[in-house]
Amino acid sequence: MSLFVSLGRSLVLVGLLVVATPAFAQFQPTDTQRQAAVEIAESLRYGHYTDVDMDDDWSARVFARYLDVLDGQRAYLMRSDIEAFRDLETTLDDAILDGQLDRVYALFQRYHERTESRLEWLLARLDQDMDFDFTGEERLELDREDVPWATSESQLDELWRKRLENAALSQVLGSQDEAQVITNLRQRYEGQLSRIRQTEVEDVFGLFMAAVTGTIDPHSEYLSPRQGESFDIQMRLSLEGIGALLQSDGEYVKITSLVPGGPAERAGVLEPADRIIAVGQEDEDEMVNVVGMRLDNVVDLIRGPKGSVVRLDIVPAQAVDMTRSQVFEITRDTVNLEDQAAQGEVIEVERADGIRRIGVIKIPTFYVDFDAWQAGEEDFRSTTRDVAREIDRLEEEGIEGIVLDLRNNGGGALQEANSLIGLFIDRGPTVQVRDARGRINLYGDTETGTEYDGPLAVLVNRLSASASEIVAGAIQDYGRGLVLGSSTFGKGTVQTLNDLNHGQMKLTRAKFYRISGDSTQHRGVEPDILFPSLVDPNLIGESSLDNALEWDTVRAVQYRQYGEPWRYLEALKDSHRKRIDTLPNFRYLERQAELNRRMREQQTSVSLNLEQRQREVEQQEAEQLALENQRRRSLGLDPLEEWLDARDEEPEDAANPLDRVQVNESANILLDYSGLDNRYQLAERR
Repeated sequence: MSLFVSLGRSLVLVGLLVVATPAFAQFQPTDTQRQAAVEIAESLRYGHYTDVDMDDDWSARVFARYLDVLDGQRAYLMRSDIEAFRDLETTLDDAILDGQLDRVYALFQRYHERTESRLEWLLARLDQDMDFDFTGEERLELDREDVPWATSESQLDELWRKRLENAALSQVLGSQDEAQVITNLRQRYEGQLSRIRQTEVEDVFGLFMAAVTGTIDPHSEYLSPRQGESFDIQMRLSLEGIGALLQSDGEYVKITSLVPGGPAERAGVLEPADRIIAVGQEDEDEMVNVVGMRLDNVVDLIRGPKGSVVRLDIVPAQAVDMTRSQVFEITRDTVNLEDQAAQGEVIEVERADGIRRIGVIKIPTFYVDFDAWQAGEEDFRSTTRDVAREIDRLEEEGIEGIVLDLRNNGGGALQEANSLIGLFIDRGPTVQVRDARGRINLYGDTETGTEYDGPLAVLVNRLSASASEIVAGAIQDYGRGLVLGSSTFGKGTVQTLNDLNHGQMKLTRAKFYRISGDSTQHRGVEPDILFPSLVDPNLIGESSLDNALEWDTVRAVQYRQYGEPWRYLEALKDSHRKRIDTLPNFRYLERQAELNRRMREQQTSVSLNLEQRQREVEQQEAEQLALENQRRRSLGLDPLEEWLDARDEEPEDAANPLDRVQVNESANILLDYSGLDNRYQLAERR
């Protein structure tokens, strides 16, 4: 059994899992899958953190989620199909408990046949040498998860006619001629059909179990033998690939986070919520379209030997039209402990009274060399030990305060989060862990003394999760320092990994609580001073996940207060607001975040009229380009001709690049805080 205190595994089987063998192969559950279903049901009933009642109400939720997993956009199945399997609404609980999965597989069989027939219909339409018009007034609705199920084949034919026209229009907007458009679309649908005809019964079982566990919480899940192997590789940080965590999002695969120190992060060309639409290899001219492809197959295409190059066709997170994509090349590499190590630096801050020096320690993850630690080696590598060394080095260089940069830190070893907090406090509790029986275990720092007792700030963002949230929450509760940035991820649950007769079960067993009694679950940690974020919390974060466990509280524990940062928050916020009015990069982040939000809310459909679609895309990109060029002119940089050029543009202003603006402002806020606190302490002594 293993304990995980991190953002979580990326290879979640959610969304359209296309599959099967020629001529509508019959899918029947195996004996091992029947037994695994019983074991999973028992694990959920008796091992999960929450009380799981497998009754008719729960059965109805599983049925609805299974339909969402199979056909979330309601594009293949019809109302008659749903009614034919309506008995599952009240019998799935018994079916799982008894391992009787035949009706479950029969529903998948119906979905599979509908999907295969639809792709054959699309290919037949393309063989008719269709004449796309692109002059009408029609629009294609983008999100259909709440629309009624179609009542006839003709309704779905109309939907897919629009979808096919939109796919062709996207190609035209990408400067493809008519012949190439037909060729590209035929290759896309032939590829999807080929993958559908390669389905195995394990795929069916995995999809259904994704629906079963997904009704309870987003982090409990069944791992097939193949998925379990990928998970083990990821946990050892030896996966040869690009270092990006992926998730299905409808027909697309999106990037949820980048592994610190990994090839993708070092390349600087990918961002969370980017969507991957095609993957290519360095020795192949053609790229494989991955729209509609199952997640683990996309991962297999991206993964490869160290030193090889993968090409990714990316639709940026900020793009509201799927026609706007860019191809980036990333050299595959391994991610090792050294790449994840904490690193410190001194930054110089120009103030009215001269140049001031602040230490910044970047902590990508909470790591420990378990093998060396268990072997009893005295000099084993760990986050706490590396940070302590960095503190000593920075103090020797005359710093006046320290910023702990936990942005994008998805968690890691719980023991390291506890011991790291101990560098800044003189013994005390750090986190409470409550199990399913309501028992609370208190973890904390037991060593006397501190490594650093000077001014401190913790910088976080939406991708700071789990162990990072424990650290930020404890520093905030103790009054030991300021927490700055954007609201954190909100993963306040603990999972264990248990072997089944077939595959493994990752199960939520406990919840984290701060020493103040507040959970970190769902809400995360709210910074004392908020910074703008380009990561949309509606797309990334615990609150964006279906059936995430709720925020709640337990009793606070006794702990001492090291300071009272809240005493100065209004003054600090006032100074912060005045300062950022003079910072082009900070103003850009605020305005870009607002623009992204507004565009996503407005973009509920796309025009199938070529001229109208071009106008809409041009208008959207004109706003984004104007905002980017406003920033660049303020910094004395040359304006860009195209908005998409901003993604791969080399920074021309090394003194204040966009990704450093939050670090620099954190240093300024910390200096403000230190000055206010010193004056207050002096006044108190008088």
